[in-house]
Amino acid sequence: MNARLNKTPVTRHTVTSGSVKLMAYTRGNPAHTPVVLVHGYPDNHEVWNPVAERLAEKFYVVTYDVRGAGASSRPRRFMDYTLDKLSADLVAVLDELLPGRAVHLVGHDWGSIQTWESVTTAHLQYRISSYTTISGPCLDHVGFWMRERLLSTSPAQLKKALTQLASSWYIMAFQLPLFAPTVWRALGPFWPQVLKRTENIDSERSPTQTKDGIFGINLYRANFLPRLFGPRERYTGKPVQLIVPQADNYVRPQLFEDITLWAHNTWRRDVEAGHWTLLHEGDRLAGWITDFIAQVETGKKAEGLRKLA
Repeated sequence: MNARLNKTPVTRHTVTSGSVKLMAYTRGNPAHTPVVLVHGYPDNHEVWNPVAERLAEKFYVVTYDVRGAGASSRPRRFMDYTLDKLSADLVAVLDELLPGRAVHLVGHDWGSIQTWESVTTAHLQYRISSYTTISGPCLDHVGFWMRERLLSTSPAQLKKALTQLASSWYIMAFQLPLFAPTVWRALGPFWPQVLKRTENIDSERSPTQTKDGIFGINLYRANFLPRLFGPRERYTGKPVQLIVPQADNYVRPQLFEDITLWAHNTWRRDVEAGHWTLLHEGDRLAGWITDFIAQVETGKKAEGLRKLA
C-alpha cells in the first residue's frame, strides 16, 4: 500500500508552537466530530494516511508532523523534545485548527507516549473526549511497572522486567550521541525493506525518512531516563481504548498490566498484529476507532472491547 496516496482532499496548515513551526494536515468536513492522529518514531504524518482516509468519511481528521519529523521544524538540542514541549505542540495544533473544540485523540508509538502527557494533565483533559493508544505506554507508568518488577522477589515478575529490557535494547543505544545517527544514515534508505522483513508490510520510503530517524532520537534522549528513574503519578479518568498488538517486538503486552492503577476508564482490545501492522490496515484500525468513539458518544458497547477493572 502506498502510505502517501490520498483520495480525500488534504489541506496543509502551518502551526506555531513557541519557536517551532509544525506542519498540520486536515481532511474531511470541518463540521464533523474532530479526530486527531499523532504519529510515532521514525514516522511522520504520512504513516496515518490509510487510516485517515477511512476516518475522513465520518470525521474531521487532523494529522501533523511532530517536531523533528516531516516538514516540521527540527530543533537540534535534545532538551527541545521533552514531553512538556510535545504536549504544548498538541495544544498549539488544537488552538489553531480546532479552537474551543474537544477531540478524540489517537496515538501510535511515540505519538501515544507523548500524548499520554496531555491525557494525564488535569488542565488539558477537558480538550480530550476519548483516547485510543496503540503500542505506546506512558513512560511514567512504565517507570513504576519496571521498578516494582525489578525489586520483586518473584522470579516470574523479574523475568518480565528483564524480557522488556531485552526488547528495549535500542533505547540505551539511542542515548549515544554519535552511534545512533550514524546507524540511521545507513538504515534510512532501506526502511521499507526493514518493515517488509519484520512485519510483511509494503510501504514506500518517505523523502524525509533518514532525517526523521536521526532527529527523532532526541525523543528518547530527552525523556526515557528521567521518566524511568523518576516516574510521576499520572492519572486520567478519560475513556481510553488500549489496542495491544500481541506480536509487537518492541512494546510487550505485559507493559500494560497495571494500567488500571492510572487510567480508570480503560477498555482493552488485544489483536494479532505487529508494531506497525495496523497503520497499514486502514479499514480495520479506522473501524475500531470509529466504534470506540460511538461507544463514548452513545453508550453502546463496541464489539471486541474488554472493560478493565
